[in-house]
Amino acid sequence: MSKRPSTLGNMLLALAVIAVIASGALAAVYVLTKGSIDQVNEEKTQTAMTNVLPNFDGTTEKVEIQARESDKTPVIVNLAYNKDGSPFGAAVETYTDKAFGGTFTIMVGFDTTGVIIGTAVIKAAETPGLGDKIKTEKFSGQFVEKKLRPWDAPLAVTKDQGQVDAITAATISSRAYCDAVNRAAEAYKKVLDQKKKGATK
Repeated sequence: MSKRPSTLGNMLLALAVIAVIASGALAAVYVLTKGSIDQVNEEKTQTAMTNVLPNFDGTTEKVEIQARESDKTPVIVNLAYNKDGSPFGAAVETYTDKAFGGTFTIMVGFDTTGVIIGTAVIKAAETPGLGDKIKTEKFSGQFVEKKLRPWDAPLAVTKDQGQVDAITAATISSRAYCDAVNRAAEAYKKVLDQKKKGATK
């Protein structure tokens, strides 16, 4: 078998073949792993929901809503109902794009009056030893039992005249967490307002 001459055309052809094979291999790996990745993400979300709504064993209603006009990604409000159908609160899957490590996602639990029951990180890539302290109880515990009125006085770090102590050397991550929690409250309020309007029609 004769060897192909090393011309530009032959080299480009070889590169194209390699690219097609590599793309096919990546697509195959994606198809094989997508199911397990989706399952892991779903498990993380369910665990976060359990953490922010402890002792809840009723049903939920998922509502996707744009919290702010400038948002491109919706927030997921999981309205929670007791077994008798009465409202329990909500577990809101929210996010921020102001984080140091890019966008991160958290879950925020509210009771029916807007008081925070708990918060939990679902996905974040903040700096180890600094920004990733948003996952600690010392930081996230500050949000528990706070009643958010984002249309009046949203949560903020103390450097911004707020009531949340920022993580040392990680003010950006702390501000981002406040932003995510405020977005959750805004989304929850929007959903409740829509429910009220629907009930009065």
